[in-house]
Amino acid sequence: MPEPVTVTVEVARPRQEVFDYVDVAANHERWMDHFFKDWRFEGPPRGVGAITKAQVDAPGARERVTIEVVESVAPERIVEEGENAHGKRRTRGTYRFAELDGGRTRIEFELEWLKTPRSERILPFVSRAFMRRANGKGMKRLAALLEEG
Repeated sequence: MPEPVTVTVEVARPRQEVFDYVDVAANHERWMDHFFKDWRFEGPPRGVGAITKAQVDAPGARERVTIEVVESVAPERIVEEGENAHGKRRTRGTYRFAELDGGRTRIEFELEWLKTPRSERILPFVSRAFMRRANGKGMKRLAALLEEG
């Protein structure tokens, strides 16, 4: 199993405001549309039970992913569990929000693999590098969206 990947960003917004924005499932499309496309949403719009379904937008990828919020503790963290590769890959993504001086917030996103296809176990560093780049770009885009207001 690949080791977890963690990316962080700081924004000039209060923690509760950042949490409230990230907690809405449909908002994720705005900062992760470089990685996913054809988004659909089910269940409640925010919090536990919110479900996002999308297609991976990568060369040669035809995979659909389902991501469900399994924990939402305002304004501290949001935990999502994802499944794709026809159930052969399961992940857990955790957003953590830390209050900083001056009304700033540090957003940390950790992606943990719970299950991986056999083919990805051979070169786990490839999965980690790919996801670090994709999630890092997403976090930068999230920060820009939040600071635009």
